[in-house]
Amino acid sequence: MITINNLSIYFSGICLFDNISFVIADKDRIGLVGKNGAGKSTLLKILASIQEPETGTIIIPDSQTIGYLPQEMIPSSSMTIIEEALTAFEEVNLLEKKIDRLNEEINQRTDYQSQYYHNLLHLQYEANERLMLIDAVNAEAQAEKILLGLGFTRSDFNRKVTEFSSGWQMRVELAKILLKKPDVILLDEPTNHLDIESIQWLENFLINYFGAVVLVSHDRTFLDKITKRTIEITAGKIYDYKVPYSDYVVLLRQRRETQQAILTNQQRQIAEIEKFVERFRYKATKAKQVQSRIKLIEKMELEAIDEIDTSTIHFRFPPAPHSGKIVVQIKNLGKKYGEKQVLKDVNIIIERGEKIAFVGKNGEGKSTLSKIIVGEINDYSGEYKEGHQVSIGYFAQNQTALLDGNKTVFETIDEVATGDIRSKIRNILGSFLFGEEDIDKKVKVLSGGEKSRLALAKLILSPVNLLVLDEPTNHLDMDSKDILKNALIRYDGTLIIVSHDRDFLQGLTDTLYEFRNKHITEFRGDIFEYLQHRKIEDLKSLELVKAQTSQSKEAAISQNKIEYQNNKEAERELRKIKTKIEKTESEIQTLENEIKEMDNKLSNTEFLEKAVIDEAFYKTYQTKKDNLVKAMNLWEELSLELEERQR
Repeated sequence: MITINNLSIYFSGICLFDNISFVIADKDRIGLVGKNGAGKSTLLKILASIQEPETGTIIIPDSQTIGYLPQEMIPSSSMTIIEEALTAFEEVNLLEKKIDRLNEEINQRTDYQSQYYHNLLHLQYEANERLMLIDAVNAEAQAEKILLGLGFTRSDFNRKVTEFSSGWQMRVELAKILLKKPDVILLDEPTNHLDIESIQWLENFLINYFGAVVLVSHDRTFLDKITKRTIEITAGKIYDYKVPYSDYVVLLRQRRETQQAILTNQQRQIAEIEKFVERFRYKATKAKQVQSRIKLIEKMELEAIDEIDTSTIHFRFPPAPHSGKIVVQIKNLGKKYGEKQVLKDVNIIIERGEKIAFVGKNGEGKSTLSKIIVGEINDYSGEYKEGHQVSIGYFAQNQTALLDGNKTVFETIDEVATGDIRSKIRNILGSFLFGEEDIDKKVKVLSGGEKSRLALAKLILSPVNLLVLDEPTNHLDMDSKDILKNALIRYDGTLIIVSHDRDFLQGLTDTLYEFRNKHITEFRGDIFEYLQHRKIEDLKSLELVKAQTSQSKEAAISQNKIEYQNNKEAERELRKIKTKIEKTESEIQTLENEIKEMDNKLSNTEFLEKAVIDEAFYKTYQTKKDNLVKAMNLWEELSLELEERQR
């Protein structure tokens, strides 16, 4: 258990935390949420004892071990993958020395009833338990299991760590943390470095982990699968919810509605009291009551409405110029890196307006094919044809690294802007949250999220009819991802997207190309249908092997087919309900805006004088209010139905 008491910290004169307190229990599954810059990563560093708070205390028992994976780091190792992973067991030597020292001291003492002697026995017991937990005897088998789960192959084990990209090196660091089996695991955006299969493996590992897990992530599905508690950091305070992320979002909305209702009621009470005071201020017989009410107002503490971050990017992709019906045509395409075959006999036809996702493990060729399509790679076998009048916009996986760090934000956009759009650069940057104080900043001082937003801003400067996006959501917060997703849904051109974010892909693409074993397989459906299909296909393969020795397994396969169809139908119904909820929410928002506009008119004296005989206005006003109530009731019914079906 870790106890945080009255913790405060400031950053650049801004209060990140103001006397916050909470406890991390032994088996907690906590998601830290909040807008970018709220202090999530800082809190993890404090928990990992990398950064000190300015005030307050953190109580971590001496026996408690903590594993921490930062969002970014530069691993430096000359070892092989397996050798580096096995360094996780260095604690074994320390434990063995500690046990030897304790055994020697225990054997020399005779004060068997003393508290000190009992403390020694307790320390000895804890050290032995820890040694058994680590299970160093099976170190290599454990290391292999976790490395395979995180996406490495056995042929990778004896390759040098330096041969791999920074993302794969981060996987080794994650593997070391999992192998150390700390009492508390702290993870800062771990899914940035993983593909979908590795994310699913990590989810299962963390769900069944014996210790506590605290993580920061912008992956909704990942949070919902693992966490059972959500701590929101906002305006220096924290709010602790004993629910996963999606349930927290509902409770957050309810909390703000409650705060607003309380404040509205208080303001109504104050208005009534002020009327009384104003009416009887100069009447001697009411002096006592007047003073009493004045004191009541002075003592009243108005309900505080939590700060709501309204700063979100807002943009649309320009209309796509017309292209031919066939946008991309690939025949018998192959690609090698040296002796390593990455793609073989690839055949694809992509038509105008299709929205396609490339999925599969990292290293299977998704980014390679993306680069062939955009013309960055030309040394391949087979045939690639670009359609008639196709113009391409490309967001590379390392797009933020390709930005010139010595240029300013303004210069980065100015160098690619042409024609009339140059006069709108400041407006474009403003829509991506770059204010006047930001446009002269050097790119190298920007955060990961700011660099991603800047790269996206560059992308919308020229109208294109084929967008190729390779992991565009890394470093984007949830609101920014939602806005990018909505912009892509509205985009009227052809889309090819590489992403491991399941929530982002759902509802965005209708066709997936799975990259596996050098080949590509087309799948018609969304990401969750694909994952369910893959799960069943893998299970079928396993059952077919077993069927060679046992006919009884055939029944299991049939049952799985039935379950697959049932699950597919359930997913379809869920999507329908979610679509209705989104439509109802949009209707509610429109009605609320229209009613607010009419309320403003009703508070205008001149309008009221003119509108006395305008019965149509009041009739419309009442109709909108009635429709709002109906829409709210419908939203509640749909939400309950969704919750019931998800159970």
